[in-house]
Amino acid sequence: MYLYNSATHKKEEFKTHTPGRVEMYTCGPTVYHFAHIGNLRSYIMEDVLEKYLRFAGYDVNRVMNITDVGHLSSDADTGEDKMLKGAKRENKTVMDIAKFYTDAFFDDCRKLNIKRPDVVQPATGCVDEYIKIISKLVETGYAYLAGGNVYFDSSKLARYYIFNDHDEDDLAVGVREGVEEDQNKRNKNDFVLWFTKSKFEDQALKWDSPWGVGYPGWHIECSGISMKYNGEYLDLHCGGVDNAFPHHTNEIAQSESYLGHPWCPHWFHVHHLNDPAGKMSKSKGEFLTVSLLEEKGYDPLAYRWFCLQSHYRKTLVFSWENLDNAAAAYAKLLNRIAALAPEGEVNQAVFGEYRERFLRQVGNDLNTSMAVTAVFDALKAETNDATKLAVIGEFDKVLSMNLLEKAAAIREKAAQATKSGGGDYVITGQGDPEIDAKVLARYEAKKAKNFAEADRIRDELKAQGIEVTDVKGGAAWKRV
Repeated sequence: MYLYNSATHKKEEFKTHTPGRVEMYTCGPTVYHFAHIGNLRSYIMEDVLEKYLRFAGYDVNRVMNITDVGHLSSDADTGEDKMLKGAKRENKTVMDIAKFYTDAFFDDCRKLNIKRPDVVQPATGCVDEYIKIISKLVETGYAYLAGGNVYFDSSKLARYYIFNDHDEDDLAVGVREGVEEDQNKRNKNDFVLWFTKSKFEDQALKWDSPWGVGYPGWHIECSGISMKYNGEYLDLHCGGVDNAFPHHTNEIAQSESYLGHPWCPHWFHVHHLNDPAGKMSKSKGEFLTVSLLEEKGYDPLAYRWFCLQSHYRKTLVFSWENLDNAAAAYAKLLNRIAALAPEGEVNQAVFGEYRERFLRQVGNDLNTSMAVTAVFDALKAETNDATKLAVIGEFDKVLSMNLLEKAAAIREKAAQATKSGGGDYVITGQGDPEIDAKVLARYEAKKAKNFAEADRIRDELKAQGIEVTDVKGGAAWKRV
């Protein structure tokens, strides 16, 4: 497999420290509010990556943190603690907020067919690990105490900026928007490893430490959790592109300074989902969640399909029109699959050929748009329906679009509708069981003299671009 590496700015052959084994880490959510669909785009693409790796034969250990302490609103060391902000907003405890929004996050993941990682670790459960790492960093001179807090000393590094060559002036403290000057820092790129009560008097969660009662900084969490569950050598670190700086940059700094050797060679960053006005966030416009999509009548998997049609390294623009187009394409695909007859023997040679082609295409920097194309290529293959269904089912181990299950449900619905309509009424169409079922429902309504219902179904079909003509012994329909 070849993957683009954010750390080297080029596509590289993906290699692991232990052959056949992938130690994979995913930055999880800060559980102070619902995840919006822009957040969830990253988790969809990371899910596809994990499933592709397993499909390709790797043994994958995927670890995810849940941030329930220490994440400040600036993503650096300034602003209000996001968890405390959420607790105040809803007049609940921080732990109540954390549990509620953690459950909500994984409920959204379930609806989007995002597999739960092998390890899910709340940040509050690994404080001892953070203290161990910070203590060594202080002992070895990579960290210092100032103003009651513990800071990482970025001047000790030969190279701090890993993902981008930043302009030093642009990142000067007090110059970049949203960054307040911290008088305790020796260098503008230093960051907090441990806060004491000097930072927030009303901080809800506090622990004893060698430096006083306090709580960990956001960046130390991922290093501590990954080292605990992935070991000292991480193969693949994932996250949204906005995590690259400062979060992932700081993770590398503290982890390699603590370990004394390179930590993670490969970094996978998913680009933003934007609305037409710019980057999507919780603070602007309509708060787009999976629940809102459902309220508006969308299958959450239509959103997953929307994401799969674009490459993870391209900014994706969300609009209701774009989602409508994706939902229509998904429905049309399901109907085409439902029209296949599941009987017969699978041609193993054809099956193997298409599987290998899929591995090569998708293995070229997780090209999900080619994965989508591969499904349509399978539908057009010169082979029997049983083989086509087997190939599509194999691809869906990575895509996770429930293609065979939903197609079977459409097929069953059409069969039940035909059965209830009697054998003398013949529907001639274009191989779409869902449309057949509606045409038959219209016939049954007319037979029951429920003409209002029959007219409603006719109008619904017309709105879909379906023209129905009554003929002797049945009906014929076509798309116009």
